[in-house]
Amino acid sequence: MAETVLRLVGDASPAGSPRRATYARTALAFLERGALDHPARVAVTDEGGSYGYGWLFERSRRIASGLLARGVGGRPTIVCMEKGAEALAAFFGVLMAGGFYVPVDPGAPAGRAARCEARLGRPVVLSDARGIGSARGLFPDAPVLSTSELGRSVVAEGELALIARRIAPSDVAYVLFTSGSTGEPKGVAVSHAAILEFVATFVETFGIRPDDVLGSQAPLDFDVSVKDVYGALAAGATVALLPRRLFSAPASLVEALEERRVTVLVWAVAALCLVSGLRALEGARLDRVRLVLFSGEVMPAGHLRRWMERLPRATFANLYGPTEVTCNCLYHVVERDRAYEEGLPLGEPLPGRRVLLLDGETPVTEEGSVGEICVGGSALARGYYADPDRTARSFAQNPLSGALPETLYRTGDLARIGAGGELYFCGRVDNQVKLQGHRVELEEVDAALEAQPGVERCRCAYDAPRRRVCAFYEGDAAPGELRLAAARLVPSPAVPAVIERVDAMPLTRNGKVDRSALLEGHLERARRGRAGGRRTC
Repeated sequence: MAETVLRLVGDASPAGSPRRATYARTALAFLERGALDHPARVAVTDEGGSYGYGWLFERSRRIASGLLARGVGGRPTIVCMEKGAEALAAFFGVLMAGGFYVPVDPGAPAGRAARCEARLGRPVVLSDARGIGSARGLFPDAPVLSTSELGRSVVAEGELALIARRIAPSDVAYVLFTSGSTGEPKGVAVSHAAILEFVATFVETFGIRPDDVLGSQAPLDFDVSVKDVYGALAAGATVALLPRRLFSAPASLVEALEERRVTVLVWAVAALCLVSGLRALEGARLDRVRLVLFSGEVMPAGHLRRWMERLPRATFANLYGPTEVTCNCLYHVVERDRAYEEGLPLGEPLPGRRVLLLDGETPVTEEGSVGEICVGGSALARGYYADPDRTARSFAQNPLSGALPETLYRTGDLARIGAGGELYFCGRVDNQVKLQGHRVELEEVDAALEAQPGVERCRCAYDAPRRRVCAFYEGDAAPGELRLAAARLVPSPAVPAVIERVDAMPLTRNGKVDRSALLEGHLERARRGRAGGRRTC
C-alpha cells in the first residue's frame, strides 16, 4: 500500500482536463491526488461544515497566490489560528508558495510566541478573521495577513508551477516548537521527504482506508495532528477536526464522535484517560470506532481496559516516538488475551526505522538492562531550526557506524529490555534523580502505584530543594496503603515522602501530564495549610 500512497498523481483530472501532477514528491502530493481523483469527497470537517478535497486544494492555491502577490512567498510563516479547515488551507498554501509553516496557538503565552518569532528570523503571520486580533497582539512586529483576504486572490498558475518544480524533498515543510529543558523552545524542522515516508508507512501499517473518519484530538501545533491530517489525505479519508472545548466536556465529546461517524482515534494518552476517567464511556455506543492509536505517555492499564471493554472489536496500538523522528518509530498492537505483567511494550520499529538502545556509545543488549533510545532512518527531522548547538547535541553520529556518516537522534528516553527482547519505557534521562546514592526513575514509582487497587493514574514529581519524591494519584485508594505498597515494590529512597490524591491531572499544552504543575499545586496547598495552622502532609 505504501507504493500506492506514494505513486505519482495521474496526468489528468477525472473530468479529462490536461493538468499534470506538480507536487508528487512533496508533502502536498496527497492533497493534490485527492483533488484530481475525487475532488468532491470530504477531506475535512470542522464546526463550520464539510470541505471537499477540491475545495481544500483550490483554497490553498489562492492563499499561496496571495502570498506571492504580496512578495512574502517562501518566507517562514507562522499560522496563528484555531483548529479548522481554513488553518489547513493556510498550511498548504504556505507550502505551495515555497515556504514552511509554523503552527502557533492563538492562546500561547506572549513570551513563548516572541521567542519562537525570534528564532524564525523575519516570519510572516497568517490568521483568519476570528483570530487576527490575537495574532497581532502576539506578534506586534511581524506582518500579519488575513487568510480571508488571501483566499480571494486570483490563482497564479505560472508562478505556482515554477515554485512546485523547485521544491526539493529535503526542503523543510513545517517547524513545530517543543519545550526545551532550559525554557527556550526548540523548533523541530521536518522535511517534505520525512512526511511522505512516515505517512506512507503509517497508512500502510495500520490500514487507514478511504471510508475512515479520523477524529482529530490534538492541537495543530502538536505532531499527533500530522498523523490525523496527512494520514487522512494519504488514504483518501476524512479528518474530523474536534474543537478543544469538547475536551472539557467528555460526554459532549463522545456525542461528537458518534455524530461525526469517527472510525479512527489517534489520541494522546491523556485525552483517552480524560474520557474514561470521567466515566464518559458508560452508555456510549462508538460502534464505528475500529482503531485506537495512543501515544505520548505510558497508558494506565485500568483506562486501557475500560476502552477495550467498550470497544470489543476495535484494534488498539501503543505508539512511541518524539517529534524529532517525525511522529513515531515504534508500535505495538495490543493483544487482548495477553496479561502484560511487565506493562505494555514499545513494540517493533516501523519499516525504515533503526532503533538502538545505547549506554553512552555502547550498545545495550542484555535482558533487564537499561539504555537510551536512539533512532535513525531517513524520516528524522532536519534538526532544530537556527539552533546548531542543540542540533549537534541531539542529532549525532551513530557510534556503531564509523565508516560513513549516519545520524541518530538521541531521544533522552530510557527503555529496559524485557523478556523476549521487547523494549519497555522506563523513564526520561532528565527524570532520573539521585537519592541516598541510588538512581531513582520517577516512572518506576508511577508504575508501581498505578498497579495498586483504587489507583486510576499516578505521576510523581521530584521536589529538589527538599530532596524528596512526591506522588499524585487519581482514584479512591488510601494514601497510607499506597505508602506500604511502594515500600514493598521500589527501593527505599524511591518511596514517596508525599502521596496525595488529586481530582484531575494538570496537562501541558501537548497533552502530557504536567509534573511541575502537580508539585507546584502541592506546595501551594502546603503553604496555605501552614498559614491556616493546618498540616497537609
